[in-house]
Amino acid sequence: MAFSGTSTFEKTFSVDDIITEAFERLGFFDYTGNDLRSARRSLNILFQEWQNRGVHFWEVDSHAFTLATDQNTYTIYRSPADGNADGITSNLSAAINSTDLTIPMESVTQMPASGKIRINSEVIKYSSISNLNLIVSSTADRGIDDTTAAGHAQNDPVTNFVDMASDILEASYRTLTDVDTPLSKINRSQYSAFSNKISTGQPSQYWVQRFIDRVTVTLYLTPGANQNSDFMHFYYLKRIQDAGAYTNEADVVNRFVPCMCAGLAYYMAQKKAPQRVQEMKLLYEDELNRALQEDGSPASVYISPKTYYPEI
Repeated sequence: MAFSGTSTFEKTFSVDDIITEAFERLGFFDYTGNDLRSARRSLNILFQEWQNRGVHFWEVDSHAFTLATDQNTYTIYRSPADGNADGITSNLSAAINSTDLTIPMESVTQMPASGKIRINSEVIKYSSISNLNLIVSSTADRGIDDTTAAGHAQNDPVTNFVDMASDILEASYRTLTDVDTPLSKINRSQYSAFSNKISTGQPSQYWVQRFIDRVTVTLYLTPGANQNSDFMHFYYLKRIQDAGAYTNEADVVNRFVPCMCAGLAYYMAQKKAPQRVQEMKLLYEDELNRALQEDGSPASVYISPKTYYPEI
């Protein structure tokens, strides 16, 4: 008996394939360019609807802010076009030109193994870290996100940042020696009740505001001189990426592929087959519930035997 030897179906399941699957479920095998555009738009709306269904654990990641004296608010933007996000800060240890693929750093403490950095007005994507160097795969990763590759001087500030955040889930105050102290998440009313919001010291609480183009984190207490260059480490929920080109794969983990196809069929039924809307909705909700139950990060389960005393 022969097997494929692969388990990467979702990696080759393109946006075009997803749309085809949804139309076939509705009995449509011939469709126009307008139908394709309509389906892709509905797929993006479906991804937005999932954001209202709770935490999707494949979209949870971690990062940090380098704390600065007397700065209590830190921002993650939807994209670099919306603003300059805060993040992990360092400096160049040597000058670079516009085509260099090795970025020499004074420090890479807390920086993830791959990610984005901003130097002046240029955004660079790096793929790995070697000693104190960030390694860029190709010149195509210089000047990304509608910025321009440029030369930069020694000691120029570098910010390692993230974008597309939807919420901050958990956070801790982290020292330079990697000792973490959990921070409590509070709401607007609780933060508003603090009489002296500029009191300095080690933060113990944080408040998150979610806007259209950014997420802001406000700390209490405000970091003082003794907390300068320490970190706020956090877990954040990323936005699901748009469908984009028809040849793209979806930013969806394998366990959500069935409900993604069912959901798109339900959305398209509202436009193309209204007599099947209720049927498609039931199928979609059933698939989504299964996916949500499977998704997650469960803790250990402990089973204790129950002592049973029969009646005598």
